[in-house]
Amino acid sequence: MIKRIGRHTIEFTEMPRVIGAAAVVGKKESEGPLSQWFDKTFIDTTMGGETWEKAEAMFQKEAVTVAVEKAGVKCENIDYIFAGDLLNQCISSSYGLRDFGIPFLGQYGACSTMAQTIACASVFVESGAGDICTAVTSSHFCSAERQFRFPLQYGGQRTPTAQWTVTGSGSMVIAAFENGALKNPELIDNDSNIKDQIAVKHICTGKIIDMGITDANNMGAAMAGAAADTIYRFFTDTNTSPDCYDMIVTGDLGKVGTDILYELLEKENINIKDKHKDCGLMIFDLDTQDVHAGGSGCGCSASVLCSYLYKNMLARKLNNILFVATGALMSPTIVQQGESIPGIAHLVNFVNTK
Repeated sequence: MIKRIGRHTIEFTEMPRVIGAAAVVGKKESEGPLSQWFDKTFIDTTMGGETWEKAEAMFQKEAVTVAVEKAGVKCENIDYIFAGDLLNQCISSSYGLRDFGIPFLGQYGACSTMAQTIACASVFVESGAGDICTAVTSSHFCSAERQFRFPLQYGGQRTPTAQWTVTGSGSMVIAAFENGALKNPELIDNDSNIKDQIAVKHICTGKIIDMGITDANNMGAAMAGAAADTIYRFFTDTNTSPDCYDMIVTGDLGKVGTDILYELLEKENINIKDKHKDCGLMIFDLDTQDVHAGGSGCGCSASVLCSYLYKNMLARKLNNILFVATGALMSPTIVQQGESIPGIAHLVNFVNTK
């Protein structure tokens, strides 16, 4: 059952479960601090293909394939797949997933897309609209640079506030539970491996927040206000505080956005510093990998969530986390016209139920 708490938070009483998750990344990501946690890494970031856009579609296909295999479910038993990416018309998703034969609902939340797809999948599963749904997103450094900034051949100099778009993809398979058990075990090939553990307890939908940032190389500053607003509203709706959670993880604010987030929340007397991690600061080593302010892109938070965070929850090292994926709702055209860059942040509360 879906229960509304406060103004914008939804609580799931049965709580959809994550029965499979996978993260696949490229070469630079495999050289970072989280290298041991990813399911697959690809040194060739073209994936043997002709273009970076086709490669990104293949990353998304790989992430879904591995997640579905882990879940032990056949594609024909998946009711819906929620997917999106950064490219025009979400082509990484539509081309990457076209062979699965799963009903498709395309999403666009910029770099917040992983939280958005999980939220939508969870609502469908909890409401009975679907028994098993999949959420996935991706990004690719080269395809993103070509679309949003400059082609790599241009050789433009990156500013200190710039972030490095992650080449990678993350996917989760989410299933309906009822009275603490898998609702339809006949849909799973071998449900003995399904552990009653990681569940989606709450979601909080973000508002569009515009900080007045016009620099396309300063995404962290553009998204920080949205992250602060969503976190504040969630704490208000649920009457909780940072101390209630093992970790509060933002999507890809990077170094600049993280500092602004702290400042904005402190104005509301909220201090998350001791509990906070940012995926953009976790996936790369800022001192050795030359990524300037950190990582970004849909694949940033998705690959960290579906690898490091998910596996640490399975190991019960984390039991209650807030995943707050952030996105900059922009296009190259509107930025070139001098418009500011609105931000968005969606929150998903994962809990360990075992």
